[in-house]
Amino acid sequence: MRKILAAVATLGIAGLGVIVPASSAQAQSHCRGVFDNAAAGYFYAFSGYDCYPSIGSTASWDSDWGNSSGPFQGGDTNTATSILNKGTSGMAVQVFNGTGQDWGGGYTCLKRSEEFMTTLVGFKFSSGYDVNDEISSHRWVWEETCKDHFLDS
Repeated sequence: MRKILAAVATLGIAGLGVIVPASSAQAQSHCRGVFDNAAAGYFYAFSGYDCYPSIGSTASWDSDWGNSSGPFQGGDTNTATSILNKGTSGMAVQVFNGTGQDWGGGYTCLKRSEEFMTTLVGFKFSSGYDVNDEISSHRWVWEETCKDHFLDS
């Protein structure tokens, strides 16, 4: 009799999962899985929404995603639609729509606490230009360097 009652109770609880929809906390993005499996200390960029497909990743900086001398190369410039920060220092990743080690042009930052952006659509650089498909360089900085120009989900 106890086995029957336990089976009925188990089926009743399982049935609730069908009736009650999953909360938004349970609905995970692809970026969450990528973040959880990403190498610690790295910045990642992706050409599509929700952290797929990968453009590249690096633990360092790159002042020109369009040349052939850094971790991002050639056709990588101006193609990022989602990004991920799995840094270990607590620093933010500052992305630019310009190139060069003077770090000029518009910028915005992804805090380590934000972890990732599933889309860059609708966000602007400090210069007013769109961020989506316009990142040309990046570096690691302390959050104070970003002033009030942050990406946030």
